[in-house]
Amino acid sequence: MKELEYPFDGNYIMKKKRSIKKELLADGSSRIKKKIAVLGGSTTSDIVKVMELFLLNYGIEPVFYESEYGQYWQDAMFPGEELSSFNPDIIYIHTSNRNIKDYPGMGDTVAQVDELVDNTYRHFEAMWNKLHELYHCPIIQNNFEAPFYRLLGNRDVYDIHGRLSFINRLNDRFYEFARNNTLGEGSFFISDINYISSCYGLDSWSDPQAWHMYKYACCIPAIPTWSFNVANIIKSIYGKNKKGLVLDLDNTLWGGIVGDDGVDGIEIGQETNLGQVYAEFQDYIKSHKDLGIVLAVDSKNEEENAIAGLEHPDAPLKPDDFVAIKANWEPKSENMKKIASELSLLPESLVFVDDNPAEREIVRGQIPGVCAPELDAPEHYIRLIDHSAFFEATSISEDDMKRNEMYMANKKRAALEESFADYSDYLRSLEMEAVIKPFEKMYMPRIAQLTNKSNQFNLTTRRYSQSDIEEAAGDKRNITLYGRLKDKFGDNGIVALTAGHVDGDELHIDLWLMSCRVLKRDMEFAMMDSLVKTALLRKVKTIYGYYYPTAKNKMVRDFYLLQGFEKISEDEEGNATFRLDISGGYENQNHVITVVEE
Repeated sequence: MKELEYPFDGNYIMKKKRSIKKELLADGSSRIKKKIAVLGGSTTSDIVKVMELFLLNYGIEPVFYESEYGQYWQDAMFPGEELSSFNPDIIYIHTSNRNIKDYPGMGDTVAQVDELVDNTYRHFEAMWNKLHELYHCPIIQNNFEAPFYRLLGNRDVYDIHGRLSFINRLNDRFYEFARNNTLGEGSFFISDINYISSCYGLDSWSDPQAWHMYKYACCIPAIPTWSFNVANIIKSIYGKNKKGLVLDLDNTLWGGIVGDDGVDGIEIGQETNLGQVYAEFQDYIKSHKDLGIVLAVDSKNEEENAIAGLEHPDAPLKPDDFVAIKANWEPKSENMKKIASELSLLPESLVFVDDNPAEREIVRGQIPGVCAPELDAPEHYIRLIDHSAFFEATSISEDDMKRNEMYMANKKRAALEESFADYSDYLRSLEMEAVIKPFEKMYMPRIAQLTNKSNQFNLTTRRYSQSDIEEAAGDKRNITLYGRLKDKFGDNGIVALTAGHVDGDELHIDLWLMSCRVLKRDMEFAMMDSLVKTALLRKVKTIYGYYYPTAKNKMVRDFYLLQGFEKISEDEEGNATFRLDISGGYENQNHVITVVEE
């Protein structure tokens, strides 16, 4: 039948499947009859109806057994009388990545991920063996298609915590089972939905004409997509990722308006289709916390209504998941600026997520450089944000995974600060301890990341790749130091870096930066003390520091003057050189940080 021959019109088949079946059965063909059991991990009714058409066209008249929705495992392992008496000729296990119950968490070790892969695989292997033992018929098993988002961007395919990596490993185990003919030749087959899901798009991507005429490895319209993907990796390497999501609430994190509909009236959870969509979106948003992406709320709402909505029992996101919640009637652009200020971030480093196009336009207009993605239907929210690659993960450090905890601790510090009349007393109350050491191999990814992220407290704004950092650390002419700051509220992680090269009895500082998370905490003074101490051991007599102004680092224009340096030159563009004479010794500066050895 022509309508069922490749290439076919899928939309036409779906609309006309009843009349197509009627025509096929009326054509007088002789067909063999086969019993096919379809054990589904998702809805299979239309799969079965359309499969029947193709089989009829191939000369096979099928009779189907369908498991209840999602009952593939129960039917396989604990078959009822209906399936047992059906005695299938073929069993098709219609599962997908939606049936993977557990994925690796960002904190899981290699051993834990290996165990999870093994346990998930064994779930299926046990089922195949049981079905073979009971029915001795061919088994067709779907492999797993790629997830429809990549939380870690390109890293998702090789990082052990990535969903794509996890799925690929499971697929490899499936293929090994099939290759080894474990159930006997002709007893086990893979339905490669991983390929056909890709092929649905790859047919357009891999245009042979583009290759043979121009030697493009993709069709010409796909070149921007390819270029965008590579550019995302590059921008991540050089610290241009966004740092957080600022989210609206009504019709963004849930369906409906909590102030009008009440908490019981908003759509979130498993009770409705739309509620499921929003719950999945909240799960997706929440998973960003493990990557160190900060989450905040910016909503036109009464605060008590906003909190009540976030405390809905079926909402994955809770108030404690957000480092800031601005629920009021102020302009959202002003709220967003306040959120950025409280977090010591630039407003344009945050992504504004709001279903209202007017609000998006206002925020874009008031905060140049901010991203406010165009949202349409809520079922597309995940794809749109994910494919925008705001948070492409080329490296993930321990500090990244703890960043939300660090911001929460900063809120506690801010609350404590307000209770002190004297700032020095407040600093002493924090009981701060610093570890200051030469660059270490284990921290190279974080050090490189910090050089590419810090803009405001960065004297030279030089950018380093990880290989650059490793090269600098390995050069004996250089002095390198990182600073890690802890206090009674927690570990701030690596927050300060400096590096310079020794030339004779002079040290020239090439890099000096600090995270804005620890502004006004005296960390810069502790770092300078350690740098001078190290320089004196290297017989250095004079230290030179450099300041190169940018639009974002004006706050450190007088940094070296505050450290006791003298300015010896400054050009028309504001590039300045400072000098500190340490030939006669050096007294530690006045700060309340205890530098400890680990």
